[in-house]
Amino acid sequence: MSAEQQVRETDVVVIGAGPGGYAAAFAAADRGLKVILVDSGEQPGGVCLNRGCIPSKALLHVARLITESREAADWGLTFDAPRIDLDRLRRWKDEVIGKNASGIVQLAKIRKVELVRAWARFEDSRTLLLSSRRGEDPDLGRLKFQRCVLATGSRPAVIPTLKLDSPRVMNSTSALEIREIPKSLLVVGGGYIGLEMGTVYAALGSEVTVVEMTDGLLPGADRDLVRVLEARLKERFGNIYLQSRVVKLVDAGDGIDVDFEPAADGLRNPPPRSARFDRVLICVGRTPNSDGLGLENTKVKVGPRGFIEVDNRLRTADESIYAIGDAVGEPMLAHKASYEAKVVAAVLAGKKAAVDMRAVPAVVFTDPEIAWSGLTETQARNAGQAVKIAKFPWGASGRATAMGRNDGLTKVIADPETHRVLGVGIVGVGAGELIAEATLAIELGASTSDVGLTIHAHPTLAETIMEAAEIAFDTTTHLAPPKK
Repeated sequence: MSAEQQVRETDVVVIGAGPGGYAAAFAAADRGLKVILVDSGEQPGGVCLNRGCIPSKALLHVARLITESREAADWGLTFDAPRIDLDRLRRWKDEVIGKNASGIVQLAKIRKVELVRAWARFEDSRTLLLSSRRGEDPDLGRLKFQRCVLATGSRPAVIPTLKLDSPRVMNSTSALEIREIPKSLLVVGGGYIGLEMGTVYAALGSEVTVVEMTDGLLPGADRDLVRVLEARLKERFGNIYLQSRVVKLVDAGDGIDVDFEPAADGLRNPPPRSARFDRVLICVGRTPNSDGLGLENTKVKVGPRGFIEVDNRLRTADESIYAIGDAVGEPMLAHKASYEAKVVAAVLAGKKAAVDMRAVPAVVFTDPEIAWSGLTETQARNAGQAVKIAKFPWGASGRATAMGRNDGLTKVIADPETHRVLGVGIVGVGAGELIAEATLAIELGASTSDVGLTIHAHPTLAETIMEAAEIAFDTTTHLAPPKK
């Protein structure tokens, strides 16, 4: 039998071995199903592990160390300027990726989940064609399945008018390679990916400029949280141009010539008409990987933005096909995909399960970090929903002051009648770790008094959540009571 004639069979096939895909495969296997995990990458882990979450956080950790060593001078502790070995830094980043990937492989073996490296596309609703190259003949055979889970993820979005074949123009993937530390870097897009990578390069020594089309960084995040971050970035970055866009890129050999255009008149800080940068990083969002899968040979429906349509049990319009993660829509976060993986595995096993997205934490790993979970103040205002907002500034936190970083803010969003915690937003050092308590409070339906009367260790940054919750239902020790 030739490779093209080879036919595998399985109960469940999962396409995509990212944080949603391998979690779904493992959870289904743990429930007694025969599972094959198909992925086209050299190693499992998807974008998050290989080209996103993990390598970027490894580099952000380095950036934070560099920044702290400089900040220590204010406390009487002076270090020599860091000597950066880019080759060793890249190897360390790759070692972090490799250790995580090998762990996934071992866990797959233990669970008897077969890993197949291949490009997959549907021949029909119960058959996949497996190829060593995308879009080519099925030289690796066919795979027949009872049910399929699509966990194909997403890729960096592209602005057609700014496409330029130049090594000096990077996307979020190539930026992680850290081939050099450019003297000047333009980041196109003021979202979380652009700001995180800008933070890394600025700490390493680049002069970073950010250009964003909207009137603020991190569109969608509450403005009071963003203002704290923006104030610090203005100190660290060369320039931040809002309500402005890039209209042209030209490779000048020793740099990229960039033409700017303001999106509004009378800007306080308008961009120049043109400027030259050593490198340009384009981070303008992500696009779901729903094309090239042969979905037209199934009953699966795809929306106008490319997202696969699913119900609250993650079922597509085709009874044998399910979908999770970035491919099904916002928020495009690894932990959201992992959560959906557990839900879909339960559904595959015949259990009653459905997604509940009321408490999905989001973290921007800049310096300071911004994190939120549940209902945001912006969402409540746009919906006309009555809420009570309680804010605790970190200037009143002993721990934050002792760290020299009391530029943070913690706020609680609560129902004014039931006092139930509906959302929490935090900006400050370690906000990404602090948001877990808030997410649990929202998930369990805790009230502000539940959180405020819970004993928190002192001195910790976690106390800021307690004190914000106290303000929501009464007063708190470290702020003056409101005038009556």
